Amino acid sequence: MIEIEAGPEGFILSSGGKRVLSHSRRSPCVEIGRSENIVRQNRSGCFKLRKRRENSAALRSYKIVERSEAFAVIDFEGKLSMAVRWQDGCLRLSFSRFDSTVNLFRLRLAALPDERVFGCGERYDRLDLKGRRAALWVRDKRLGRGFGPSSYPIPAFVSTKDYWCVVDTTAYTRLDFRRAATFLESWAVPREVVMGWGVDAPAVVASMHAFIGKPPSLLDWTFDGAWIEVRGGMGAMRRRLDSLLDAGVKVAALWSSDWYGTVSPGSRAMRGCAYDGVLYPGLPAEIAALRARGIRFLGYVSPLLDPEGSLYAEASARGFCVKGAAGGDYLIPSRGSPSAMIDLTADEALVWFKAILKRELLGLGMAGWLADSADLPADAVLSSGESAAEAHNRWPLLWAKANREAIEESGLAGETELLVRSGWLGSSCYANAFWSSGREGSSSKRDGLPSSVFAALSLSLSGGGSWHSEAGGSPPSGGARRLERIARWIEMDAFSPLLRVSDGRGFEPGARSRADPQALAFVARMSEIYAALKPYHLAVAAEQVAGGLPPIRHPWMHYEADPQAQTLSCQYLYGRDLMIAPALSGRAGARSCPITELYLPDDEWVHLWTSRDFRGGRIAVESPLGYPAIFYRSSSSFAPLFDGIRRTSKRI
Repeated sequence: MIEIEAGPEGFILSSGGKRVLSHSRRSPCVEIGRSENIVRQNRSGCFKLRKRRENSAALRSYKIVERSEAFAVIDFEGKLSMAVRWQDGCLRLSFSRFDSTVNLFRLRLAALPDERVFGCGERYDRLDLKGRRAALWVRDKRLGRGFGPSSYPIPAFVSTKDYWCVVDTTAYTRLDFRRAATFLESWAVPREVVMGWGVDAPAVVASMHAFIGKPPSLLDWTFDGAWIEVRGGMGAMRRRLDSLLDAGVKVAALWSSDWYGTVSPGSRAMRGCAYDGVLYPGLPAEIAALRARGIRFLGYVSPLLDPEGSLYAEASARGFCVKGAAGGDYLIPSRGSPSAMIDLTADEALVWFKAILKRELLGLGMAGWLADSADLPADAVLSSGESAAEAHNRWPLLWAKANREAIEESGLAGETELLVRSGWLGSSCYANAFWSSGREGSSSKRDGLPSSVFAALSLSLSGGGSWHSEAGGSPPSGGARRLERIARWIEMDAFSPLLRVSDGRGFEPGARSRADPQALAFVARMSEIYAALKPYHLAVAAEQVAGGLPPIRHPWMHYEADPQAQTLSCQYLYGRDLMIAPALSGRAGARSCPITELYLPDDEWVHLWTSRDFRGGRIAVESPLGYPAIFYRSSSSFAPLFDGIRRTSKRI
């Protein structure tokens, strides 16, 4: 329902008594204009965005052209028309009749002083954005970049006052929560600004997820055990798998980043997209044999192409690469050798690339793949003729869509997993799961394990779909306490949608190091616990598909009446019934008994490892390695399953 209270000086636009816009000549709600918007990118991949020569004006005069309970049109000085629709339980603002040269748009939305604001995609700094400003620009967030933009920003947020807002645009956008109102600025007029309300926090989050688009569900076999990275060839893969299985590790899948051949250190570019018969002889037969044992095999793809590889030679000859200003293929600087990039705006290039995926990955019997990401350079030239700066945020959406279409066109959507690392508004419709990589294997809040918790919670409150971290991360500078941090990472991911372990690089199971029996026993224990939770994993995944609730949830979602729950940032709910407080800092040695401090909202909780009952409040529990601070609701229908895990899991 639309409510407009108009007066001689302005109007107030509300819905169901909830104020959305307040406009007057002194304080206009909308502003449009033109500016020279500049995007620069240095050789290390960092972007700098700024505008100059701005010529904008607030639109002070208005006229209500049409008005009803479900639809209204407001004209601003003949320079912008705003249509207001009440549709499917949402208030939708769309804009038209503006000059085509307008590339600067500002809108002032109503806000509440005592609200907390969450969302804006995968963020690594803090959860509550009230008093902060979020700049939304896709950037490949690699190691050492700390706070700021990420590879999966989303122009969407939720408020603890039970409403959500989505800005439907692909342009660079800033949301400013520092003042009495929420200020939206974008380098293009959005297609829509949409707001929704709910009776409680779960309803609000579910409503936003439903509007953005529900993701394909994680498949049943996902939860049979850990996903282990394998590298170095067939012999190394078999030795690694044997050592894992002999130690009792539950393995659901192997995934390989070098199935198509070795790559230069630090490079993510693909040389080819056919399996390397020297490095992995007889790979199709091996994949079939693994599947017969209940173990899937997944590959890895990237939009980047190695100029020395056969894949680039074919793409370049056909004109399928992003171009530079001079007309040649754009070679993107990187830590390794420069890389070319597939032009995702070229229809013929997409048909070619999807055919390769269907032939070389699905044709080999792979159960899916990891689709890595890369930033589109702002000064590139695209076959579509559009500006690369304008297409930049849409790029990961095109990439995820192309990968998903290859799966669906093969008729294997019910058997194949797609994992994607980068995204934008709408990407959740295409990937079974998203992941974050490039985090340090450390306790650094800036780049280590704690930052992954922030990212998981912020993305889940942005309509971002199922998310997981790559357990282990990358080596931190100085290597401080790396083995302990990786162990803590693995035990945290055992209580998340997906337990996927990187190649180790210092912690077994690693491809280049001798098996450590104690480390293997630890991985075996955590993979066993993860697999034992399969009925709960399936229930959480089904709830996401059917009801739109993310698997990883901020405690505020189910305890919004508790003001303390709103402030939590270092613990999360997995589904409705499990509270996880990862050991994010402090000594975590296997022989020590570190203490984890956490807050339990008012409910009846059971400590997973001791069966001790807790009512709520701030508590401290011992969390030795392998026994993270996990609590479940005593009223949960899965309480017998959780208690069974305590009684039957291996001890270390």
